[in-house]
Amino acid sequence: MADNETPFAGLDPDRVLDALEAMGLDCDGRVLALNSYENRVFRVGIHDADPVVAKFYRPGRWSDDAILEEHAFAMELAERDVPVVPPLGINGKTLHHHDGQRIALFPLRGGHAPELDDRDSLTLLGRVLGRLHAVGEQRRFRHRLTLDIEGFGRRSLQTLRDCGQLPHNLRDNLQRIGESLLSAVESRWSESGQPAIIRLHGDCHPGNILRRDERLHFVDLDDCLNGPAMQDLWMLLSGSRDDQSRQLDWLLEGYRQFHHFNARELALIEPLRALRLLHFNAWLARRWHDPAFPAAFPWFGENRHWESLIGQLQEQLGELHEPPIELPW
Repeated sequence: MADNETPFAGLDPDRVLDALEAMGLDCDGRVLALNSYENRVFRVGIHDADPVVAKFYRPGRWSDDAILEEHAFAMELAERDVPVVPPLGINGKTLHHHDGQRIALFPLRGGHAPELDDRDSLTLLGRVLGRLHAVGEQRRFRHRLTLDIEGFGRRSLQTLRDCGQLPHNLRDNLQRIGESLLSAVESRWSESGQPAIIRLHGDCHPGNILRRDERLHFVDLDDCLNGPAMQDLWMLLSGSRDDQSRQLDWLLEGYRQFHHFNARELALIEPLRALRLLHFNAWLARRWHDPAFPAAFPWFGENRHWESLIGQLQEQLGELHEPPIELPW
């Protein structure tokens, strides 16, 4: 049985095999842990069949209803030929319970991260995202999060303000800069004219996209949520403002073939970047009790990280005082 402090303690290969065999799978004994911090994910060999990916959900993070909504979204996308990796149905179910764990199985997909400074790659990505958002706008999630300033900004700032890793002498500085940043985020958000809120991938960075030849697959819908379309676009941009403008133009070249793009959402790029900076660090603070996190992110407990974070927040505040990037059309 999992507990809140060490939710995956004892989740060794034998227990992974026990869970899958309880579903009726004929495992061949090969278990390989895959890179994941929030959940635990394993490649498991199956006799006379392709390996599967077994995802053990972090206890307490999502309700069963929220997980099933993730699965339903993935299957809806796959049915509309949007290249995602949906869960496998085993015995008529996609979510399974065993020994205090919640588990889903997925087909194994290979590939590599796409090249994000290549026009063809970005145009292809844009087409797939346009198709994904065309499905996503049909309804909203009922049981999953909505990306907003309160949850991703203010609550994250409070988590950081109260966490034990933040040096006491930096707390007031972090609070002051964080509040100024969120005030600027609110102002810029209002400039976007209340963007449409749709179902999104939610964590659309290159590590969650696999390319093989001319095929793309979006993986890991664990963070799918309601939010503005720009959330699935801005994380694919990098470099200078000119670089980002060019990359976004290429993305939208494909995107607009399948979904309308509201140009007012250009104003959301830097607010969304600011919210992710706060949210990511708050995530580390909330997970610090899990032994995997201090081992993987030891710098989070060091003074220099917090000094650097305050500097990043200050830089982001400066970006929010600049006009949004422009496109050539």
